[in-house]
Amino acid sequence: MKHRIVVAVTGASGSIYARQLLQKLDRLKDQVEQVAIVMTDNAKTVWETELDDKGYEHLPFPVFSQKDFHAPFASGSGRFNTMIICPCSMGTLGRIAGGISNDLITRAADVVLKERRKLICVLRDTPYNLVHIRNMQTVTEAGGIICPATPSFYSKPRTIEEVAATVTDRVIDLAGLEQDTFRWGS
Repeated sequence: MKHRIVVAVTGASGSIYARQLLQKLDRLKDQVEQVAIVMTDNAKTVWETELDDKGYEHLPFPVFSQKDFHAPFASGSGRFNTMIICPCSMGTLGRIAGGISNDLITRAADVVLKERRKLICVLRDTPYNLVHIRNMQTVTEAGGIICPATPSFYSKPRTIEEVAATVTDRVIDLAGLEQDTFRWGS
């Protein structure tokens, strides 16, 4: 079965990760049946601030409103098998950990967890306080994957895009997609 993936973009810093992730998913179409996006208003503001463009207006996948509870991934019957929240704000993580489904992002995350499917939260905020750590623990114990947007340097990245790719490539791996990327020991 090909992957059906929801990508949620919150207002945490790290729009470069969201843009790269969506570009990579577009290039991996042969492995992906469907990609759907939900983006907060603040995510759009942060995207414009960090990337100096409105590229979110021209994404290659359908974009759903935060309040659209009729989106196919708002129910387990929609059969989306992966949700990636990139970047994931600590507020979003906290609402997921608390079981608060007050918008489409938190509802979809709740659905993914209750259906025992894959939830990947790409946290960007730092440092962590104890509340953040406990929320990470709660989401992990519920079956989610916490993947802080922490770059690696084994591949000797030379540009900011290459540094960001060390995170987005890891997310693609966690989602179970095959890609050509740096592999330790290769």
